[in-house]
Amino acid sequence: MTIEQIYTGCLAQGAYYIESKGEAAIIDPLREVGPYIKRARQDRAEIKYIFETHFHADFVSGHLTLARKTGAPIVFGPLANPDFDAIIAKDGQEFKVGDVTIVTLHTPGHTMESTTYLLRDEEGKDHAIFSGDTLFLGDVGRPDLAQKAADMTQEQLASTLFDSLREKIMPLDDEIIVYPAHGAGSACGKNMSKETVDTLGNQKRTTYALRPDMTREEFVAEVTEGLLPPPTYFPLNVKMNKEGYEDIDLVLKRGTQALSPDAFEVAANETGALILDVRNEDDFAKGHIPRSIFIGLDGSFAPWVGALVGDTAQPILLVVPEGREEEAVTRLSRVGFDNTLGYLKGGFQAWRNASKEYDTVSPVTPEKLKELMASDKEMKVFDVRKESEYLSEHLLEAENTPLDYLNDYLATFPKGAIFYMHCAGGYRSMIAASILKSRGIHNLVDISGGFKAIKEAGLPVSEYVCPSTL
Repeated sequence: MTIEQIYTGCLAQGAYYIESKGEAAIIDPLREVGPYIKRARQDRAEIKYIFETHFHADFVSGHLTLARKTGAPIVFGPLANPDFDAIIAKDGQEFKVGDVTIVTLHTPGHTMESTTYLLRDEEGKDHAIFSGDTLFLGDVGRPDLAQKAADMTQEQLASTLFDSLREKIMPLDDEIIVYPAHGAGSACGKNMSKETVDTLGNQKRTTYALRPDMTREEFVAEVTEGLLPPPTYFPLNVKMNKEGYEDIDLVLKRGTQALSPDAFEVAANETGALILDVRNEDDFAKGHIPRSIFIGLDGSFAPWVGALVGDTAQPILLVVPEGREEEAVTRLSRVGFDNTLGYLKGGFQAWRNASKEYDTVSPVTPEKLKELMASDKEMKVFDVRKESEYLSEHLLEAENTPLDYLNDYLATFPKGAIFYMHCAGGYRSMIAASILKSRGIHNLVDISGGFKAIKEAGLPVSEYVCPSTL
């Protein structure tokens, strides 16, 4: 028996490959399915089943493409109602993969179709669970994402999740391995561990939601407390996972069309496409196409695109580092952004060589900022980190305007006077700067190096509070 976790850091997502005696199963595959097919070929194995733990909200799964390319059936748990052919398994239904068995455990609560898959080894012993978004390491799935689909309140879903955990998961042996669908960084939970594999026994001891003496009322209150609004693209991804989507090969073919600067400009004007610049933040600051939005590939690219662009139907034109065109289109498609129309051939340098207009973002070092603050007591500084980061520790003079909700703060930024922005290291503040500049707010300066550099420069900051106590 072989079990392999295929983890994608950008999405904090775990897909799984299970193989035994020449047969394989894939659990929660990503949109690009080539790696799973290649992995099975290495083992000279046939992919027999494609298991989905639920209709994912934070990414578009590769189940349909993988089924088309391999002929393997798609398996969902009870209450799933996809618009395509699939096996809707009953609670307790068993599937043989070589000498091992995968058992369906219906565990509703995150969503009503949510299912955990129990793996039994060659001896019939319970070995591992693939818990989807039912149980993470350190947390459980948020119960507010399926409210409209399930016609239930988040409190009702949380109560259902309480039963699922205590009736289906917690009675299992402590030595069972837990393989969750997500880790820290995912918006599907609020307190997830950075670890991606653990034993169930350790989770029973350490995860707040699995306390043996916990009442239903306590569970509902704690699981629903502090839930931030889900990103706007979540329901659109659920719709694609449930109803179907365009084949990734067609998305890649369209999205990797090379456009000259003139053709790129015409396409932007005629289609109303968003120009998405995915280079490094320093390169963007030195020069970029006016009104383009920066979200760099070398960061939490796909989740930020999903959270800030929102509409998966939005046409997109890319400014991308040479050789990373297919990567950019692929990572956009993972969160449902399939309408990429092409990229700027020759990159931003070609745009400049064509003598076309471009813009910049002004920087300031923390050391220079310190001098300026001493002479200007009215200076405005904005911190675009998350509220929890800001509350934990912040520049005393800074005001918190989290990037996630930047549009809600547009009236906060000065109309004429220069103001300064920072995040933790520079990535998010450059995203914020690009958004503000696209809306005509140009009187901003980015603080180089972010909060880390601000602290190192000795600027006055608030007393540190451990985030876990907030």
